[in-house]
Amino acid sequence: MPIYEYRCTVCGAVFDRITSSFGDESTPVCPNGHVDAQRVYTPPRIVFKGSGFYVTDNRTNGKSGGSND
Repeated sequence: MPIYEYRCTVCGAVFDRITSSFGDESTPVCPNGHVDAQRVYTPPRIVFKGSGFYVTDNRTNGKSGGSND
């Protein structure tokens, strides 16, 4: 089940909420009791490190994968 982050528009508190896969459309309640909260959209937490994953994933010399040269 996905975890979404919300920010209360009244007090500014940030909190997480676990929702069901079927689209739980109920309004999230702030830990301080406020009902007016909006979902915070953040970029995915993925980082590509190194000198280029594209070069290592796609060979141009005609060899098929299977062995490490």
